[in-house]
Amino acid sequence: MNESYIKDVLEKVKTGQIDESEAYTLLRELPYKEMGFANVDHHRTIRTGFPEVIYCEGKTSPQIRDIFIELASRQQETQCGLMGTRATENDYACVAEALPDAIYHKQARIIELPFTDPQNPEAKAGPAKGRVSVVTAGTADIPVAEEAAVTAEVLGNQVNRIYDVGVAGIHRLFDKLDLIREGDVVIVVAGMEGALASVVGGLVDSPVIAVPTSVGYGANFQGLSALLSMLNSCANGVAVVNIDNGFGAAYMASVINSKR
Repeated sequence: MNESYIKDVLEKVKTGQIDESEAYTLLRELPYKEMGFANVDHHRTIRTGFPEVIYCEGKTSPQIRDIFIELASRQQETQCGLMGTRATENDYACVAEALPDAIYHKQARIIELPFTDPQNPEAKAGPAKGRVSVVTAGTADIPVAEEAAVTAEVLGNQVNRIYDVGVAGIHRLFDKLDLIREGDVVIVVAGMEGALASVVGGLVDSPVIAVPTSVGYGANFQGLSALLSMLNSCANGVAVVNIDNGFGAAYMASVINSKR
């Protein structure tokens, strides 16, 4: 449900096409839908511009399926793609039985239910319009980067993927600078000591969102050392999200792009 849907309902009441009772039926689940195990937030698109995203970890596959079905019931109104993060292949199989158009992005661990406009089936929906460059220090950081990249795409952005250009071979980064600089927002994903975010932050004029990963040996402390390095960056324009939170970085990038 989005702003235009509510305006359409109110206009129909005003012109007598529907009465107050019919309007109430259309709007009664506007705040949220109670499902017993979950309260699905149908109001979120109106408040934030994006539908609710399902965090799948900790939920059963049938619960994930039922939440997807509920969100999908309003998808023609929100006109946005739907997604679930940290999903397993079993979760996807359960969802796909009910919603065959669902897609599983294995490396990103994301279930996507694309929006299809019946009047324009080739159009890709998305409220944010911009480009995001997703950069990783190493190949081991790619799963977190893919969570960011796929999330950014579902939310309507174009994405440049620039992987394995960390500071141990910094000449690789310089070779890709033009591509990185195309991004209206740059997401830098790095484990170990997390130095890449500072380097990129000193080379681009776009906001940089740093994502520390849990990649590294013992003193990496499951990403804590990279997190602290990124928080202490001397480069201006670098913000930091939580460890392994590719989704959070891409969501923030989409918010930035949607305001341009």
